[in-house]
Amino acid sequence: MQADLRHDHPVIDCIVVGAGHNGLVTAAYLARSGYSVLVLEANSSVGGAAVSAEVFPGMGARVSKYSYLVSLLPPAIARDLSIDVPLARRRVASYTPDPADPGRGLVIPSNNEQSLVANIEGFTGSAKDADAWQRFYARTTAMAEVMFPSLTRPLVSREDMRARIDAADWSDFVERPLGEVLENTFDDDVIRGLVFTDGLIGTFADAHEDSLHQNICFLYHVIGQGTGQWDVPVGGIGAITSQLADRVRSAGGEVRTGAEVIAIEDDGEHVSVTTRERDEEVTHTARTLAANCAPAVLAKLRGHEAATISDRDGGAQVKVNMLLSRLPRLRDDSVNQVDAFSGTFHVNESYRQLESAHRAAAGGQLPTPLPAEIYCHSLSDPSILSEDLRAAGVHTLTLFGLHTPHSLFASNRTPETRAAGHALDADDALAAVHATLDSVLAEPVADCLMTDAQGNPCIEVNTTADVERDLRIPTGNIFHTPLAWPWADDDQQAGTWGVETDSPRIVVCGSGAARGGGVSGIPGHNAARHLTSVLGELQPQR
Repeated sequence: MQADLRHDHPVIDCIVVGAGHNGLVTAAYLARSGYSVLVLEANSSVGGAAVSAEVFPGMGARVSKYSYLVSLLPPAIARDLSIDVPLARRRVASYTPDPADPGRGLVIPSNNEQSLVANIEGFTGSAKDADAWQRFYARTTAMAEVMFPSLTRPLVSREDMRARIDAADWSDFVERPLGEVLENTFDDDVIRGLVFTDGLIGTFADAHEDSLHQNICFLYHVIGQGTGQWDVPVGGIGAITSQLADRVRSAGGEVRTGAEVIAIEDDGEHVSVTTRERDEEVTHTARTLAANCAPAVLAKLRGHEAATISDRDGGAQVKVNMLLSRLPRLRDDSVNQVDAFSGTFHVNESYRQLESAHRAAAGGQLPTPLPAEIYCHSLSDPSILSEDLRAAGVHTLTLFGLHTPHSLFASNRTPETRAAGHALDADDALAAVHATLDSVLAEPVADCLMTDAQGNPCIEVNTTADVERDLRIPTGNIFHTPLAWPWADDDQQAGTWGVETDSPRIVVCGSGAARGGGVSGIPGHNAARHLTSVLGELQPQR
């Protein structure tokens, strides 16, 4: 019989629900300011989606299990919290085999304009798209230089942000569907698709979606650091959250794992949090609370009715981790193999393919071929492999599949839904992954997979259903809620931090806050700034 014990604890300044990176950022800032902080995490380890793990036990490789790249983490947050995780710049930006002829492809170099122009001209047979590429990304850089610094300041109004941005750029990137802009800017179908992928990471939308969700997603992917550059955290993404947890503890905060929050009550003076810890129910009391969980989860914990998440707004990605005995041979023998795998390797992501995949998924079918992009992090960061694996030429490979909405994996497994293409599982996703990769490789990827001590191939598949189960994120949405523009939705929100709820003592500090999403620490920073003000105004605890 489960014990039901309620323990009395001293009232503390802030309870943080969830030890993902944003929750730890909030806790670290508050603890460093002298406030008492308790972080409660249901899982046995910290990190949330930003964790490194030896997912293939005994093999000697630590991979970034869910989140894997960094762009949006402001240097100021890293400096404030003494986070010292080097970010490795990938030797090329991307490689894209031509889906119509995988024996040729396009390499986009990192920071080499001359090679960029030559490569695009060679691929398209014209200078037009090379020139268009340079002009297009000069425009996104100009917006990034304005928008990125604003993410760690109070929200400005839409009109205020509009006044800071070139009128043509605002019209194209904020008011018109991204598909219109891409179709008017680029001629080549592969290049259109290559650019469009940044509007689809974790987002289920077509190029002409009236919601402009694709535009919002694209914007966050091109404004990081004022450049849009995405880098590999040395040691894996878990190195960041491990250091953050250390900073919380060294500043006097407590991080408690294995503490599942099951209820939150706000009586107007204090916030009470009930946890399940080792078959006991324990109550903790605080003056404020920061929720590093999805807003829908917070609502449920408070006994409120949560809004229904539509298929369009749910999670939409498949994440696959692999350990390879060698890099697979390419059909394109004109490209250096290491170059091809060092950056983002785009697979079946032409513009037409992406739109076709969206139509298939919206109709309840797993896209064929599956649009995907792959990353070989061990080429940028060999430290994630043991010395023996490095010597043997072993590599990790991470795949991120697009247009795989939660609705495909969440239906009841009946013969009818199965026949209609619904109720898919990890095996179905894995088959699609093999098929799409093999279409651009000179050998089956299965021939390159390492096997563990039991003879099982070293490949791990995480669908939205797996993310929902393991991380308690509804629909497996890595952004918790649909991304919002990085400015105030209305005049009332202007001047706020974008973390507030209906309770003055409770804030959202995770990806579901305004300007959330990605490994950024921005919502955590903004929640801490707001709570510092709240705690300062509250009567000191006696």
